Amino acid sequence: MLVHFPRLKGVQNKGIQSIIWQKKFRSQSFPLHSRPFFLPGPHFFVPMYLSRRMDILIRQARLTDPAAPLHGQAVDIAIRNGIIQEIAPTLSLRADQVIEAAGHDVSPGFVDLFAHFCDPGEEHRETIESGAAAAAAGGYTDVLVVPNTQPCTHSKSTVEYLLEKSRRTAVNLHPIGALTRNTEGKELAELYDMHASGTRAFSDGWKPVQSGGLLVKALQYVLPIDATIIQLPDDRSFNPGGLMHEGVVSTQLGLPGRPSMAEELMVARDIELLRYTGSKLHLTGISTAGSLERIRRAKQERLRVSCSVTPYHLLFTDEDLRGYDTYLKVNPPLRTAADRDALRTGVADGTIDCIASHHLPQDSDHKIIEFEYAAFGMIGLQTAFAAVCTALPQLGSEKLAALFGGNARQLFGLPGGRIATGEPAALTLFRPGHPFAFSALHNKSRSANSPFLNQSLTGSITGTIHKGSVFLNTI
Repeated sequence: MLVHFPRLKGVQNKGIQSIIWQKKFRSQSFPLHSRPFFLPGPHFFVPMYLSRRMDILIRQARLTDPAAPLHGQAVDIAIRNGIIQEIAPTLSLRADQVIEAAGHDVSPGFVDLFAHFCDPGEEHRETIESGAAAAAAGGYTDVLVVPNTQPCTHSKSTVEYLLEKSRRTAVNLHPIGALTRNTEGKELAELYDMHASGTRAFSDGWKPVQSGGLLVKALQYVLPIDATIIQLPDDRSFNPGGLMHEGVVSTQLGLPGRPSMAEELMVARDIELLRYTGSKLHLTGISTAGSLERIRRAKQERLRVSCSVTPYHLLFTDEDLRGYDTYLKVNPPLRTAADRDALRTGVADGTIDCIASHHLPQDSDHKIIEFEYAAFGMIGLQTAFAAVCTALPQLGSEKLAALFGGNARQLFGLPGGRIATGEPAALTLFRPGHPFAFSALHNKSRSANSPFLNQSLTGSITGTIHKGSVFLNTI
């Protein structure tokens, strides 16, 4: 359970307890298997009597940061007021909280680059607070949120709203600005104004731009500000009523399918537009071997293209839909075993840059229903790491840290990403080979549309140290 300090008296948080820091805890050591407490930080409304210096000491965690001199070694890390003060093989220091982390990896904080927090407009599915709690429990310190809210993130005011709310959460939110007004794909939104307010990437989120002419204008428009356009490749003129991958299984189940070429033709088109403009493009949710091969060739040409894959496309296939499980109804759809294996190879060889959760909460009325009428998507922030470790157990800690954070920070120009003296402490503690079972008690999201509930996985997130505070999972 993620221990949390409520920011207002009387606030009730689902599945969360609060323990006020007291002097009697000073210099006490808390092993990671025991129940920790939360140290209040600047992202909550903290009473003045709690606003004091906080010293945190992480003991004997394996440092996973290739830029650090002690990379791969067990180290102690001293943190004061959210800033790393010292890193050494051993430190003899007193601290307000000591985290015994032997057997755990510590890396720069994870980054998710495609998540939906539904706020503003659909807070019954997710809120900024619940989404941030789920992200922190999943090991993330930074999350790029899609613009498909009501109203959508297509102006500086909505960007500033999200950034302001982010200050009071456990993670940094990075709003993805809508590429077109209302994500309707008709005219460009206020890209420069949103960029000036803090937007680092633009996308129409779950509604990819269908017009090639409009997309080429957008790629040219963002070139001077060096921003990245994120595209979910899906040509929706191909059987828009499709419910799953078009193939043998869809025919046997009697369900309309979406062909692979709906994605692959969009990937090919967008790469050609990228070649023409010289801008930056990130393709997320890649699901077919053909798409991956086109991206691999584009990278060999030194085009500024990158891509990400979801955890569930690395684990499931269309065969898993034989039971009509609506929790596995996603877009892009689950593909064949051959596609899944090609994606796994792409992760291992570096063609795929990042893991993107595609966290998409849906209420029970839109999931516990006939497959034909069920909404697409699943929640995934808390299970992304375990799903990838289960699908690809051969991945080492360094590769996992790059897939879940390091590469995304470089691609989108996010601050941080180093474990060094004088740097802000934005850290993730994890154990790749440790068993993990996701349950309703773990779930911090307002929605529960996950196929991983009560399933045994491999790979666990211990917690995060961020914004001067400690967030540890205790179940």
